[in-house]
Amino acid sequence: MVYMDNSATSPVDSEVFEEMKPFFVENFGNASTLYEIGRVSQRAVAKARQQVADLINADTREIIFTSGGSESDNFAIKGIALRERSKHPEKNHIITSQIEHPAVLETCRYLEKWGFEVTYLPVGPTGLVDPEDLENAIKDETFLVTIMHANNEIGTIEPIEKLGEIAHKHNVLFHTDAVQSAGKVPIDVKKQNIDLLSISSHKLYGPKGVGALYIRKGVKIDPLIHGGGQERKLRAGTENVAGIVGFGKACEIAQRDMEKNTAKLTEIRDAIIKRVLDEVPESYVNGDLEHRLANNVHLRFSGIEGESLLLRLDAKGIQVATGSACSSQKLEPSHVLTAIGLEPALAHGSLRLSLGVENSIDDVDYVVDSIKEVVDGLRKMSPLWDYTNQKYIEINKEDVY
Repeated sequence: MVYMDNSATSPVDSEVFEEMKPFFVENFGNASTLYEIGRVSQRAVAKARQQVADLINADTREIIFTSGGSESDNFAIKGIALRERSKHPEKNHIITSQIEHPAVLETCRYLEKWGFEVTYLPVGPTGLVDPEDLENAIKDETFLVTIMHANNEIGTIEPIEKLGEIAHKHNVLFHTDAVQSAGKVPIDVKKQNIDLLSISSHKLYGPKGVGALYIRKGVKIDPLIHGGGQERKLRAGTENVAGIVGFGKACEIAQRDMEKNTAKLTEIRDAIIKRVLDEVPESYVNGDLEHRLANNVHLRFSGIEGESLLLRLDAKGIQVATGSACSSQKLEPSHVLTAIGLEPALAHGSLRLSLGVENSIDDVDYVVDSIKEVVDGLRKMSPLWDYTNQKYIEINKEDVY
């Protein structure tokens, strides 16, 4: 098996698993209790909080543990929106981008039902938000900008430091979904003008079901989950100690190995891209080639359907994705790919390979050879491909859609 879908989820690192094991059986105490096994859990949670904070240059009291990236995004956006509505009802405007993760987009759409106004910024053909567009969209009623650090589908890294600077110039809070970037690229919340930041454990070789929201000191936010006084009274519920311990260890390892892993994954990424573009007619890369995650390869092949490509590669033991795991059951084209200007027929011919530390340069030949074989086979059957002349057949969109 060649697993190349780490943007959907990554395997738990062996060091992480060993760190977690005692907290399932031996050190099972509730971290909110006062006796010894509870204090063991308290110390473990405190250590993990420091490990997460260190990854993004935050203070430990600025880290709130959650169940993952989706909850963190919801917490950040709804929590700030509720706070503003109660304190400053005239502030009702949020700015985001058209290519955000559904956890952000659906949260913003939900808030629109409650009277909030949302601006969805367009992106360029490589998925980059233009800082000038953000500048022009901010108005007196704006209280929050939420733009992801790196796109989960095409891997484009946004200029968040500049975007955060613009937001702060207008006294607007800046949130970023860093689920795909945390542990892969350096993050400094102080330097990059970030007020709130979402992270998820299972994207960086930690366990599923745990994540964090960074909330800059001084930022006031309403809780989403009410109950006990856990997480500084901002997120009620008994702490997932084993998961938090694993998350912390994963952050420590990611920080320790980031430079080494980036170099390795960049080599594999670029080798795959070069061979595919050189050897497969009408193949393209989606996303920005310069501002791109080291582990992201998002390819497009004219004249074929990505789901068929995925299933045939799966039969060869290669696990990849057509877009993002969160939308893999949907039939409509990816909102990210249509936002960068692709028509549905071309968007559907896309494939995402998201590399991980378990991959090696030795995987390249087998993966690329398999892609070539499968693409060629699918094109032989495709009504959108002129197999004799090896080119895409333009269609009249009005006849099809």
